[in-house]
Amino acid sequence: MSVELTGTYLTLDDGRPAVRFSRTYDHPVERVWRFVTDADELAQWFPSRAEIELRPGGAIKFSGDPNLEDTTARVIAVEVPRHLSFEWGGDELHFDLEALDDKRTRFTLTNVLIAEDTAARNGAAWEVCLAALDAWTRDEKFGGPHAGATAPWKDFYEGYVEAGVPSGAPVPGLGT
Repeated sequence: MSVELTGTYLTLDDGRPAVRFSRTYDHPVERVWRFVTDADELAQWFPSRAEIELRPGGAIKFSGDPNLEDTTARVIAVEVPRHLSFEWGGDELHFDLEALDDKRTRFTLTNVLIAEDTAARNGAAWEVCLAALDAWTRDEKFGGPHAGATAPWKDFYEGYVEAGVPSGAPVPGLGT
């Protein structure tokens, strides 16, 4: 099965590896901000429930991911409603929102990786999560990040590997 890969593997200016995704949503920036920061909205597409204390150094409680233990992390930076970054499982997640006009927003997710060999795995996982977010922004439901082994991540993973994106990291919940 051939899939369309929407992520980009890159090396940041500071030398850290990352995968980046960009979408344009037909919603004002304030609405897209809620998709990124409201625990109930995040639960529709993010792999874990995330309750975020929106301030630098604020706590984030992650729960509900069947493949990971409940954890806490910290907020790195917040600029309402344009930027949120936080730690997650050793990685950093950066959400950047840009109002294109009164009704459209460019959403960019950058997953700064702790290890280069996680790029293909994380890229594939974000493809599934962002497909769920895409559907949610259209008021549709999607199996998304909680679809487990039936989620189409494997096709995306194989696509990233074939594209030369670093791979080899274990996949939580699958014993590989």
